[in-house]
Amino acid sequence: MRFSLLIVLICSLAISVSARQPRYDFNDRCQQAYHAIMQLRLQTGIQFLEAEKRENPDNLLPYFIENYADFFTLFFNEDPAAYNRQRKMRAVRLDKLAEGPSDSPYYLYTQAVVKFQWALIKVKFGEKWDAVWEVRKSYITLKENERKHPGFLLNKMILGPMQTVFGTIPEGYKWITNILGLRGSIKQGMANLQTVIDSQDPVSAIFREESYYYYCYLKLFIENKPEQLWDFVHKKQLDTKNNYLFALMVANLSLNNQKADQGIRVLEERRQSPEYTSLWYSEYALGLMKFERGDADATAHLERFVNGFKGKFYMKEALQRLSWAYYLKGDMSKANYFRSLVTQRGNLETDADKQAQKEAKSGKWPHAVLLKARLLSDGGFYTQARDLLLAKKSTDFPLVEQKLEYAYRLARIYDEMGQDTAALRLYDATIKIGSNRPEYFAARAALQAGYIYEKTGDKEKARQYFQTCLDMEGHDYKNSLDQRAKSGMLRLDGK
Repeated sequence: MRFSLLIVLICSLAISVSARQPRYDFNDRCQQAYHAIMQLRLQTGIQFLEAEKRENPDNLLPYFIENYADFFTLFFNEDPAAYNRQRKMRAVRLDKLAEGPSDSPYYLYTQAVVKFQWALIKVKFGEKWDAVWEVRKSYITLKENERKHPGFLLNKMILGPMQTVFGTIPEGYKWITNILGLRGSIKQGMANLQTVIDSQDPVSAIFREESYYYYCYLKLFIENKPEQLWDFVHKKQLDTKNNYLFALMVANLSLNNQKADQGIRVLEERRQSPEYTSLWYSEYALGLMKFERGDADATAHLERFVNGFKGKFYMKEALQRLSWAYYLKGDMSKANYFRSLVTQRGNLETDADKQAQKEAKSGKWPHAVLLKARLLSDGGFYTQARDLLLAKKSTDFPLVEQKLEYAYRLARIYDEMGQDTAALRLYDATIKIGSNRPEYFAARAALQAGYIYEKTGDKEKARQYFQTCLDMEGHDYKNSLDQRAKSGMLRLDGK
C-alpha cells in the first residue's frame, strides 16, 4: 500500500514538474504588453507582464519584454539614479532567459536583444568600452542563432541595423570592428531588414512596428534617402497620434531633415494622457524646432528640458540654443548666463555638443543675420532664409568665417530648393576658401555636393566630393560628416 502511494506521488510530481518547464510563450497577453511598451504606455505594459508572471510563472518572455521598458526610460531620460537601480536587472533577466529550452529560437534571440539594448544604454552613461563589448556579444549571439535557426526572421531585424551601421564605420576606426569580429554592409543590412518588413510570417508581424523604427532611421541617416523615408511613413500610415514612440521618431527625423512644421505638429497633436511615460526628449525637440520657426514659446520648452533632464547628451546644444535665443532678443544677461552653463553641464559625446562647447569657450557670438538664416534653413523655411541672405552680400561680412558661412548657407538653401547649379557653384567656393579651416562649412559643402552628384548619377564626381569631405581634418562635426561621406562611398560601390 505504501509502495503504491509512493509510486503515485512520484508520478504526480513528475507530471507537475514536466508541466512547469520554463518556456517562451508569446501569448496574447505578452503581445499586448509588448505593443503597449512599444507605444511608451509603459505602466500598462508592465501590468500585463506582472499578471502573466503570476498566472504563468514558467513563461520567460515577460522578462524579455520588460527590458524594453527599462531601455526606453534609461535611454531617453538618462537618469543616473534610475540607472543605478536598474542596471542589476540586466544580469537577472539574462539568467532567467537562459533557463529556457536551448533548442528554441527565442533562447539566444532574447539574450542577444537584452545585450544590445544594454549596450545602447551604457553608451548614454559613458561606459563606451563596455558598450562595444556588449554589442559584440549580441552580434555573435545573433549570428549563432541565425546558424541554428535560419528561418527565424527576427534575427535579421536586429542583425540588419547592426550590419548597416558596421559597414559605415570610417577607415580610421576599422581596427576596432576587425578586432571585435564585426562585419557588415549597407546593402546586406538593409536587405535583411527589408526581409522582415515584407514577411507574412506571424512572428515577424508581431514585431513589424519595431522593424519600421529601425528602417526609418537607416533610410535617413545611412542611405540618405529622405524621399523614400517619408513615402514609407505615409504609406505605412504610422500612428503618431496614439504611438508616442512613433511620434518621437517622426519628430526626430523631421528635426534632422528640415521639416520643423511637421515635427512640431506631430508632437503637439499626439494623444496626451498620463498613460504615456514622460520623456524629456520631446521638450528638447519641440524647443529646437520652435526656435527654428521663431515661436515665442521655444525658450519655455528648452528651459524645461535643461531644468528637468538629468542626463548629459544634447545638454550643451540645448543651452547653446537658449543663449542664441536670448542673444537674438537682445537680452545679453540671459544669453551670457546660458552660455556660461554650456561649459559646466553635459558631455562631449555628440558633435553638436562639442561645437556648442567650442563656441562658448571662444567668447564669440555668431553674426545675427547668418544665425537667423541658419535657423530658418534648418527648419525648412527656405524662402525666408534665402530672402534674408540675398538682402546682404559677401562684402557685408567682415570676417573670413562669416563670408564662408554666407556662401555655405546660401548654397544649402539653393540645394534644398532644387537649384543644383547655383548650389554647386557656392559649394565649390566654400570648399576652396574653407578646406583648411576649423569650421565645418567646407566639409559639409563637399558632402552635399557629393549628394547632388550621387542623385544625378555622376558616380565619379560624387566619389570625388565624398573623398574631399573625408580628407578634411580638424573641423567641427568631423565624426558625423565622415560617417555620412563613408556611407555615400559605400552606396556608390553597391555595398
